[in-house]
Amino acid sequence: MHPQQLRYFVAVAETRHFTRAAELVHVAQPSLSQQIKALERELGADLFLRARGNITLTDAGETLLPLARRILADTETARQEVQEVAQLRRGRVRLGATPSLCTGLLPDVLRSFHDRYPGIQLLVEEGGSHDLVRELARGALDLALVVLPLRTPSPALTTVELLREELVVVSSPESPPPGHGRGRARRVRIADLEGERLVMFRHGYDLRELTVEACRAEGFDPDFAVEGGEMDAVLGFVRAGLGVAVVPRMVAGRTGLRVTPLAAPVLSRTVALAHRSDVAPPRAARELQRLLLEERGR
Repeated sequence: MHPQQLRYFVAVAETRHFTRAAELVHVAQPSLSQQIKALERELGADLFLRARGNITLTDAGETLLPLARRILADTETARQEVQEVAQLRRGRVRLGATPSLCTGLLPDVLRSFHDRYPGIQLLVEEGGSHDLVRELARGALDLALVVLPLRTPSPALTTVELLREELVVVSSPESPPPGHGRGRARRVRIADLEGERLVMFRHGYDLRELTVEACRAEGFDPDFAVEGGEMDAVLGFVRAGLGVAVVPRMVAGRTGLRVTPLAAPVLSRTVALAHRSDVAPPRAARELQRLLLEERGR
């Protein structure tokens, strides 16, 4: 098998169309088809079912697809690693992070990294921890900042705890304080949020699960004023007075919203740095990893 054949195979599998796949990989369609047939001959199995333009994967194709993606990702990582020059003058880092960490933790760290290594391209992908773990596993990311514990632990990942961050309640300064007067002191309990209208993140968002589980532990289901947003949208809805939200303190301090800490037991989240266990991150990614770990010690 040649990497080129696998690249053509993945393109067809993702587009379910030979002509569009050929355009995607910048090759003539007959050449792509010939390479796919050569791959099938070598493997001794058909990879696609072809019926009146309807292209679907066979069982063999379904088996090969995740392996081909990983091989291509590892090949690209190897190419990037070999092409890096001394002093990290060029290269790239593919970093995944939750939106709240992109807002709170990453700007200062990435600025420091860019000042030291201006030739390194930084590619940042936002997403929930579940999505980022999946992208790590298929080789689409070098590193990811995820929230522990992972909903579906992966033995193929190595995680290092970076920080434990307190969660707080944010509300519009023009609205009554959260807790219906019970939290007018300095802190509010999770139980005091019963009956409050919450602005809630989308499904799959780590903070959504943390908040909902904390409310249910106090014996009630939260009442959503609006749900489905990412961090910026949630903060905007709170600013508009639609409700309150539970967010990391690191983010809350930059919003201009009223920040009310939670009373004991304090609600917090654990942020970890994750990478694949079976493949060492590229050199540039290891340097960014070092800076993030240094940030942990401050």
